[in-house]
Amino acid sequence: MKQSILLICLSFIFALPTMSQENKSKESFYQFKANSLAGKEISMKSYEGKVVLVVNTASKCGFTPQYEGLEKLYKTYKDKGLVILGFPCNQFGSQEPGTETQIGEFCSVNYGVTFPLFSKVEVNGDDAHPIYKFLKVQLPGNLGNDIKWNFTKFLLDQKGNPVKRYGSTTKPIDISEDIEKLLSQK
Repeated sequence: MKQSILLICLSFIFALPTMSQENKSKESFYQFKANSLAGKEISMKSYEGKVVLVVNTASKCGFTPQYEGLEKLYKTYKDKGLVILGFPCNQFGSQEPGTETQIGEFCSVNYGVTFPLFSKVEVNGDDAHPIYKFLKVQLPGNLGNDIKWNFTKFLLDQKGNPVKRYGSTTKPIDISEDIEKLLSQK
């Protein structure tokens, strides 16, 4: 009896990585949707064929000046196939307390942001947006899957495959080489 229970438990344990891998491969970035700052539902499928950089942002963070670098990246590479998607998040030190209107105005006035911005989301926990649940499974962090702070970045290829995850301290300019490599793989 004990051997049977042990065998069942071992079978389940060894099946978990396989089940996890199956779930990983069935999901696609393009199946997700998110609301723009204006409240319009946007399908990620509309970005198919583009290199995508997904960033959780905040207006009152020490990393907020990265908006400027992100906008420079966007202006440099958007005509070559890059899109940057900003997802404001208030989970880290309440550093994104504003409304969607306030967030949009802040980004436009202070940093001239023209890349798509979405409604505020949570990136960790049970209420994390499905895009972030997906990205964290596909590209776990060094110390677990959770996002550690604002301005964590995920780079996806033209097929929607997550390629690389960057921490908050990675400056947008430091991602350009990886973006260029992906853009050259058309």
